[in-house]
Amino acid sequence: MMVEIKEVKTNSELKAFIKFVIDLYKDNKYFCPPLIFDEKNTFNRKKNPAYDFSDSVLYLAYKDGKIVGRIAGIINSNANEVWNKQRLRFGWFDFIDDLEVSRVLLDAVVKWGKAKGMTEMNGPVGFTDFDHQGLLIMGFDYDAPMTSLYNYPYYEKHFENYGLTKEIDWIENRVFVPEGVPEKMDRIAKIVMDKYKLKVAKIRNSKELVKRFGYTFFDVINEAYKPLYNFQPLTDRQKKYYCDMYFPLLNYDFVTIVVDENDKIVGVGAGMPNISEELRRCRGRIFPFGWLWLLRALKAKKFKHFDLLLIAILPEYQNKGVNSLFFYDQIKYFIQYGVEYSETSAILETNSKNQSNWDYFENIQHKRRRAYIKPI
Repeated sequence: MMVEIKEVKTNSELKAFIKFVIDLYKDNKYFCPPLIFDEKNTFNRKKNPAYDFSDSVLYLAYKDGKIVGRIAGIINSNANEVWNKQRLRFGWFDFIDDLEVSRVLLDAVVKWGKAKGMTEMNGPVGFTDFDHQGLLIMGFDYDAPMTSLYNYPYYEKHFENYGLTKEIDWIENRVFVPEGVPEKMDRIAKIVMDKYKLKVAKIRNSKELVKRFGYTFFDVINEAYKPLYNFQPLTDRQKKYYCDMYFPLLNYDFVTIVVDENDKIVGVGAGMPNISEELRRCRGRIFPFGWLWLLRALKAKKFKHFDLLLIAILPEYQNKGVNSLFFYDQIKYFIQYGVEYSETSAILETNSKNQSNWDYFENIQHKRRRAYIKPI
């Protein structure tokens, strides 16, 4: 039976697009399902500010009348201008282990991208760096956090079969919490604070954060991440969008803001309890009880698994030991909450400065994910 490709145009088709991956991984104990309403908002052209400078197309693949795959094609004009590329992005790419299915889906987005003047394809990535990106190629037997992709091992052969080749890898570490702040880190942190007149500003909630600092939290991210792979600065609308999306969820014990003597932010760091188990339990739905399970996990006073979301430091303060302040601040909370280990965010394999953060601690490098590229 031939594979049929259909463009997603209706709300019911979008719902099927989102739910396909939840069904595909329903028996996998490591996969972390997305929240259905979050995914709907991502593809809502009125709500997602990435559509101010992006276009997208979604396809479903059918075989014997059953959905067997999905893919999103994306053109981010801002990123293409920043990096001087004519690049077609693809993401939300999931499929059964059938080479014809993956090929036909990729062919569909290539045809769409070429018609719009694109000359190369790149993925799996999303609209921005805040979307899931990177094919998992190592670490299939570890929990996936809500902030990253999980996929079956067979995906890699499908990418290679299509002629996609490695562009860059990200690596992830599991870092084990020590019994206290390492002596060397404690000493460095105090020297750095004294030398550069820095301090840690603790915030109680999202309202206080926005009132005190506005959206300069994201300005630091824009400056710090500017040279990194595929990044383009967040717009004002995106800053508000992500602020409204993420800030109310955070436990502000785990938000570290480093400021100078003028109360200007020079570095930010944030993380949250791992809620993968709760997301698996609610299978993407917040009703009737999903919201309660998630809220309990986010506000828990004791948990063992922490997900580091980001660390960003202004370029002029990098390589000066400022990163030590985040761990100097956080370790006492890890101990208070009973945290045993933290999963780092994905760090580019070329970003040795960030990778060196974990040298102070017992850790293992347990995951690797990859971005692929191909001329079209």
